Amino acid sequence: MKIISIDPGYERMGVAVLEKKDGVEKLLFSETLQTDPKKIFPERLFELAEEVEKIIKKFKVEVLVLEKVFFNKNTKTSGNISEIKGVLTYLAFSNKLDFFEYTPLEIKTAVCGYGRADKKQVIFMVEKLIKIEKKIKYDDEYDAVACGLTFFAREKIKK
Repeated sequence: MKIISIDPGYERMGVAVLEKKDGVEKLLFSETLQTDPKKIFPERLFELAEEVEKIIKKFKVEVLVLEKVFFNKNTKTSGNISEIKGVLTYLAFSNKLDFFEYTPLEIKTAVCGYGRADKKQVIFMVEKLIKIEKKIKYDDEYDAVACGLTFFAREKIKK
C-alpha cells in the first residue's frame, strides 16, 4: 500500500510518500514544498495543490494522511492553513483516495511512545523507524514521515 502523508503549511509543507509491502515500511519520497512569500496567498495555494497532485499521480498512492493542525492566536495563519487543508481534502476525494487525519499527540504517541515528545525526539525516532537516504533540512518533512508512520501503526492496530 502506498500513501502520501502531509504536514500542512503554506510557507513550508512537508510531504512524504511511504509504502508498506510485506510488513515493511519504506520511504519512497519526501520533500519540503516551499512557496514564495512575495506571491499572493491564492497563488501559493494553487502551486502547492498542483505539486501535491503531481506526487499523488506519480506514485499512484491510495491514501492521503494529514497532520491535524491546531492554532492558538494567529487567525490569519489559521485561516490560511484551513484553506490548505480544504484543498488537500479536495485532492484526496477527487483522486478517490482514502483520507485520514492524526493530531500531533497521536503522531508523537505512535512514533515516540510519548505524546509530549519534542521535535528532536520525533526526528530521532523517525530516523530509527525508517531508512532515510537523504539529508532532510526542515522538520516539516520529518513531521510528514512521522504522520505516515502513524497511519501504518494505527492501521496495524485496527486489523
